Amino acid sequence: MINRRTLLAGGAGLGLAAALGSPARAAARRTPLTDAFQLGVASGEPDAQGVVLWTRLATDPLAPDGLGGMPNRPVPVQWQLATDERFSKIVRRGTETARPEEAHSVHVELDGLDPGAEYFYRFRVEGEISPAGRTLTAPAPGTRGRDLNLSFTSCADYQTGWFTAYRRMAEDEPDLIAFLGDYIYEYGDYKYPVRDQAGGECLDLAGYRLRHAQHKADPELQLAHAVAPWVVVWDDHDIENGWAGDVPEQPDPPFLPRRAAAFQAYYENMPLRRAQRPDGPSLRLYRTLRWGSVANLHLLDTRQYRDLYACTGRSGTVGEDCAERLDPNRTILGDEQEAWLTGELRESRATWDLIGQQVFMMEMDWTNGPAKGYSNEGWDGYVASRNRLAAAIADNRRNGVVLTGDVHSHWAGQIKRDHRDPESKPVGVELVTTSVTSAGDGRDEYPDTKTLLAENPHVKFFNGRRGYVRTVVSEREMKVDFRSIDRVTEPYARAYTSGSFVIEPGDPALNPA
Repeated sequence: MINRRTLLAGGAGLGLAAALGSPARAAARRTPLTDAFQLGVASGEPDAQGVVLWTRLATDPLAPDGLGGMPNRPVPVQWQLATDERFSKIVRRGTETARPEEAHSVHVELDGLDPGAEYFYRFRVEGEISPAGRTLTAPAPGTRGRDLNLSFTSCADYQTGWFTAYRRMAEDEPDLIAFLGDYIYEYGDYKYPVRDQAGGECLDLAGYRLRHAQHKADPELQLAHAVAPWVVVWDDHDIENGWAGDVPEQPDPPFLPRRAAAFQAYYENMPLRRAQRPDGPSLRLYRTLRWGSVANLHLLDTRQYRDLYACTGRSGTVGEDCAERLDPNRTILGDEQEAWLTGELRESRATWDLIGQQVFMMEMDWTNGPAKGYSNEGWDGYVASRNRLAAAIADNRRNGVVLTGDVHSHWAGQIKRDHRDPESKPVGVELVTTSVTSAGDGRDEYPDTKTLLAENPHVKFFNGRRGYVRTVVSEREMKVDFRSIDRVTEPYARAYTSGSFVIEPGDPALNPA
């Protein structure tokens, strides 16, 4: 029997081979595959009618060609969806083809399911049954279904540490996990290795496929995928550090073919819908997930459509300031995505509008003392873009909560309608998750933490460990726990709550829990 305890222990799939029929037995007599589910299973993109089921076949995940040791032929993959953990009540079944041109990945896009329901799923190929996963559909739009137990995190650098945050997140049994960028790192080997990484810097499709496969083979990550559906957005390291629009950080290799390879591997390895299938170096990743009358989760892409960085044209510079930051025509989202998000906020009827995105949105003066220093990579480099979004939240009277990744530490604060106006009022709250591993173990507090918070009074909380954020979103309130991990340089460290807050509708404040 598989149950949630079995999932958390890393349990395997069930042995009900006969239920999947004779075609697989016939296929097994050809060239049987051995241990083809080493990359686990996943689900994602839940709505009120369906969800995406995912797996990718690999008998040798670290094969240097990125194809996971699979034969160069299509492979039929059977799947089952049940309403119980024993798979005695199977409600859907079918067969999808895992093709070599998509790295033998499988995306089963289901529709017509019950809203607000829990399901269990598994796959079978040539006599072998996958581990089982748990997934959920969203409550029907406008209905007061279940609250949303949402956890989110970002930035998982394999070399830097152990993926303990994924296990601790899975132990909470969330309804939904949001990953806010840097699911992989494209780097080659560098000076802080805790674990050995396969392959060099990701420059082509084989390299990105190999890096995704090594991540997916990690048992802690597999556990988090098996426990709940995911929604994902990328940041820079999923492609290349510091990229902006069509411009790379470094001039080599040619960037658009590299970006196309990264997009292809990203789609192959994520539980995304067909609507997110890439078209060469283009992939529309921004979209909205609706959770009954409780929340809309708007997922943004702050990389593909942004203008170049202000002041220097390059990312990662703190301490620079220039008039270009304030140019009213600058955008971090691009005109089309910005208009889409404004329309979503205008039409929203949910209690909460959650905005999942990649980089610091609220103003942050990173320079101690009277001088001002801003990061041109975040929304401080795109002030007009931030002000337009803040106005859309305020003018449409939305309860806006921004969920952010990227900066490898926990932060919480308030977004003002115009941070340059001392009298401007807060219009929303920003919750910034730390990383899974990036930047190493970290510390609860650094020597300059108190000074930074004092100079940025709209920022209410900081913790510098690794971990994730756990929330419970209801029509009454949003409960927030910042979960920190003791260390990532050793496996199986404990998680603890480093800060807790409550946000109430109509009041963009962080109230201590």
